[in-house]
Amino acid sequence: MRYFPFLLIVIALFYSQPSIAQLKQDVKEITHTALPSVRIMTDSFYMPQLNRYRRVWICLPHDYVKNTSKRFSVIYMHDGQNVFDAKTSYAGEWGVDECLDTLERKTGKGFIVVALDNGSDKRISEYTAWKNSKYGGGEGVQYIDFMAKTLKPYIDKNYRTLTNKENTAMIGSSLGGLISVFAAVRFPNVYGKIGNFSPAYWINMDSLKTYIKATKQPLSFRLYTFAGKKESTTITTEVYGVEEVLKQAGLKPSEIITTIYNDGEHREWFWRREFPKAVEWLFMLK
Repeated sequence: MRYFPFLLIVIALFYSQPSIAQLKQDVKEITHTALPSVRIMTDSFYMPQLNRYRRVWICLPHDYVKNTSKRFSVIYMHDGQNVFDAKTSYAGEWGVDECLDTLERKTGKGFIVVALDNGSDKRISEYTAWKNSKYGGGEGVQYIDFMAKTLKPYIDKNYRTLTNKENTAMIGSSLGGLISVFAAVRFPNVYGKIGNFSPAYWINMDSLKTYIKATKQPLSFRLYTFAGKKESTTITTEVYGVEEVLKQAGLKPSEIITTIYNDGEHREWFWRREFPKAVEWLFMLK
């Protein structure tokens, strides 16, 4: 019986060790997944409109290096932590670099992607143009002004971009979708293509509609919207409600595609799945 305590210790150690599957999962969780085409442009890009700094990612197409005179369309994205790299993501990555790599090989069309990290506790504030009585917010005007007046001019100056609105897209999900639609209305001559994934219209619904109705020139941009029925009981009404106001403000039916999926959830896997379809439609690659 003198070996019995030792045996108990061995058994306890055995069962307390992580399984092979768990070890593999742990390794996977700490592995960077971004392709070599992705790099951090800077950890501290100054945002004068908000007096703060932010990390900015950039992804260049294969043809950018091969053809040193060619210029490229640009896609601006929010929540940069989740766009390229599983290690930096807080809710799963979109795999945008892999998607566009495949698309470039398939169609010959390459894109520059600029992804700005969200500001963590500033996310709601920066991605909403008006305050919500429960959740606060209201720095969206300054945030979008930064994107259009500071970040885009910097990118156009330092990279070979096609600068017109037909070659400038903004894509975001949830609050990122909401603020992307706001950007197209606020800067109708800057953004010509909007990817609007599971938009969180509810937080600023009435204010957004009023703002769209007050626009002084007919709107014209391509809008790819999708959402899922599993997201909320009101998502369908919200999406089509804003779409109707956009049509009244000038958007043509041919400039809008909207899909509500039965299996759609407010999750990165859903947005990742639909991202290639959105890019192909927005840039008319089909």
